[in-house]
Amino acid sequence: MPEELPGDDDLNLPPSFFPTEPQGEEPPQITLGEPIEVQIEGVYMAEKNGSVSHFVLLTDGERKLPILIGPFEAHAISLALENGRSDRPMTHDLLKTVIEKLDGDIDRVVIDDLWNTTYYAKIFLQKGDVEIGIDSRPSDAIAVAVRFDVPVYVSDGILEASEE
Repeated sequence: MPEELPGDDDLNLPPSFFPTEPQGEEPPQITLGEPIEVQIEGVYMAEKNGSVSHFVLLTDGERKLPILIGPFEAHAISLALENGRSDRPMTHDLLKTVIEKLDGDIDRVVIDDLWNTTYYAKIFLQKGDVEIGIDSRPSDAIAVAVRFDVPVYVSDGILEASEE
């Protein structure tokens, strides 16, 4: 095998379809507004053409935000909302136990981004005086929030977009 292949110099550059930022400039910060505290109204199922969809419905009292979730996450959120317990710990229960054993705590959950109908969330973990934001699917973040009994927030722009 040769030491160097023709074109190896190009391996250090991103492919041409990756957007690149000019050197020294910060990318523009896009904000979807301030986080607004929401309540979990419930977890629901809807059937259409033989296909079943699950969603969690969040509300700030005026606006409603339905987020499509998987059946396992729907079960995990519903079980925690009803103060139920499974025979064995679920993944979100395991995560809660690990965080608590490491002397951490969850402060809040924020659904802060929307891209092509996909929502993105962060779980904010507190360890001493250090706060760590962890990227998460909204369904997992909500399942964790219910277990830790912490508030769920949604960026105002996302709530506004849900009304359109």
